[in-house]
Amino acid sequence: MDVSRRLIVSLLTFLLAIPALGAARPVLVCFGDSITAGYGLQQGQSYPDFLQKKVDAHGYAYTVENQGTSGATTKDAVASLPSILRLHPDIVIVEFGGNDGLRGLPTDQTRRNLDAVLTALENAHIKVLLAAITLPPDYGPDYIHAFEQVFRDLAAKHHSAFVPMIYKDLIHVPGTIQSDGIHPTVKGSEILADTLFTALKPLLRKGS
Repeated sequence: MDVSRRLIVSLLTFLLAIPALGAARPVLVCFGDSITAGYGLQQGQSYPDFLQKKVDAHGYAYTVENQGTSGATTKDAVASLPSILRLHPDIVIVEFGGNDGLRGLPTDQTRRNLDAVLTALENAHIKVLLAAITLPPDYGPDYIHAFEQVFRDLAAKHHSAFVPMIYKDLIHVPGTIQSDGIHPTVKGSEILADTLFTALKPLLRKGS
């Protein structure tokens, strides 16, 4: 009888442990263009790689997924939404728009596409951090102002966490931008991870 009881207790203990053993870490997706993808860098040197180290070091049990595509525009972001939603992320960092601006695309188009991305994530009950960027001065003050306003307006509309300028903490630090004048170096990627982590902290949860 004692043996049977011990077997039953052991079986129940095992069954209760199964959900914990199979529980996956929540997913944090970095969804963006070449800045996210780590253009010009070696594997493991993009800002999502440093962000993974950052969340781990602070005790947050998330899996950071790099879903960056070099050259991607906001139109490409809309087209890629199904693949992002299939990951069932808890949080998504949206980093798009730079290629729209560099190509001089109409800001209304950028606004419409980003709005569609944020709306889809919002409808799926996914927390969002919108990361914006600005453009070189030679694009002219009017276009630059309209471009930057797109991000501010959408962050306010969707009540999303917001970084108005993703490069804000590295632009005056030597050795953080590659020779193309656009993409971060390894040092720049590490600073980007720090910048984004600060904005992410209110969205993160422990004990996941």
